[in-house]
Amino acid sequence: MKQTAWAVERDAEGGREVLLLVTLEAEAETPRAPVAVNLVIDRSASMRGAPLAAAVEAARALVERAGPKDYVGLLTFDADAEQVLPVRAMEPSAKAAFLKTLSRLDSGEGTALHEAVEQGAEAVRRVLVPGARPQLLMLTDGEPSVGPTALGEFKVLGQRVHDSGVALHALGLGRHYLPEILEALTGPSGTGFTHVDDAEGLPLAVGALGAELFGEVVADARVYVLPTGFADLRCRHRYPSRVEGDAMSAALGAVSHAFPRRVLFAGVLEKGDWNLTVTASYTEHGDTRRLSVPVTRLLPDSEEGRFVRAVSAELELVSYEAAAWKALSRRQQDAAERALEGADKGLYKLARLGSADVPAQRHVDRLSDLRRAVERRAAQPSALGVRRAQSEVSRITMSRIGPALPAAAVAPVQAQVQVHDGPPAPRALPAVANGGAPKPSTLDGAAMLPWKTGNTES
Repeated sequence: MKQTAWAVERDAEGGREVLLLVTLEAEAETPRAPVAVNLVIDRSASMRGAPLAAAVEAARALVERAGPKDYVGLLTFDADAEQVLPVRAMEPSAKAAFLKTLSRLDSGEGTALHEAVEQGAEAVRRVLVPGARPQLLMLTDGEPSVGPTALGEFKVLGQRVHDSGVALHALGLGRHYLPEILEALTGPSGTGFTHVDDAEGLPLAVGALGAELFGEVVADARVYVLPTGFADLRCRHRYPSRVEGDAMSAALGAVSHAFPRRVLFAGVLEKGDWNLTVTASYTEHGDTRRLSVPVTRLLPDSEEGRFVRAVSAELELVSYEAAAWKALSRRQQDAAERALEGADKGLYKLARLGSADVPAQRHVDRLSDLRRAVERRAAQPSALGVRRAQSEVSRITMSRIGPALPAAAVAPVQAQVQVHDGPPAPRALPAVANGGAPKPSTLDGAAMLPWKTGNTES
């Protein structure tokens, strides 16, 4: 494992601010952990035809990828959830039986989403595979219609699944699933959810998730930060965070090959002299390790400093983007326009910073969709646009972004955000009140957990 901690001091609205970016990255030569995953596939009526065929093809590719030390199971659900195949080692005979069963899947009626997650998590949790973390990979295209349907019940379920030691990954297909439910289920696991527009994109999306599942090196990664000379310290990503004595910690989950985990902290200085002590812990091959991570102070305009600032700008961008879609759904046109302006400024910052590891290009299409919806004063925002945005916000704020685009792919964004014309004219963005757009620091809610220097008790 490679660990880095980069700190950038800069001027901010509230005074002198320090951005601290901690990155955990798997070494290329480190062997991956075995996989223990239960595939949970929606086979409700809406999945009939191309969607179910694509889901079967994607699951087939995932099973083909598994080795004899990997354990894979299959649960399908319509109005009822059924563990069709137990979670078992993918030896040649078991793999052949699995593929044969997949070819026979057909659709039913109803969507027992709550029951499927509950049963699927319990089935994989009961299988002990040394060195493997039990995981659930769920695919659905609809909202629950059988059993519990309230968002609060899925929040409780997501937390319960996480507390049982199971990591939950979810993929939403099309325009009818409820992104709030998938976010509630995956949030406690620190995974976020993935959106796919249509059946055609399903194999690629599941393949990307498979690369993460079958590339896991360590689990239960956590970062601890002990600040000195700070008035406050906040975790900018949505990782589950807590204050532990004088320190703040954030749970990052698993780290896989080509999928580094990053967590950004931001703090306002109380004194001119400051210090940050950083440690990281994780579980590798069943052993828990904890080690110190040296903090490197960077100049804001250095290459690494611009990277840290780009991570911060991207978090602001997607926060404003989420706020704009939410305002549109509530028909708050003025708030949507202000939030869109904030997102545009974030895109401008990213383009100007020019960090290859945080490319502005990946946001252009989504913000174009948002801009069209705002300009048209859409009474009903695009269902696909809303889900794309919520998925991207979920993944970025959990830092599940995978490998960056090649540097050459970033260049086209420069013209689209009109960098040569200078930034948009500044306009004050009020705090949440009278339908106004929130400030970036409040948009992520619990993601901005504060630390106070006065908290000195262990």
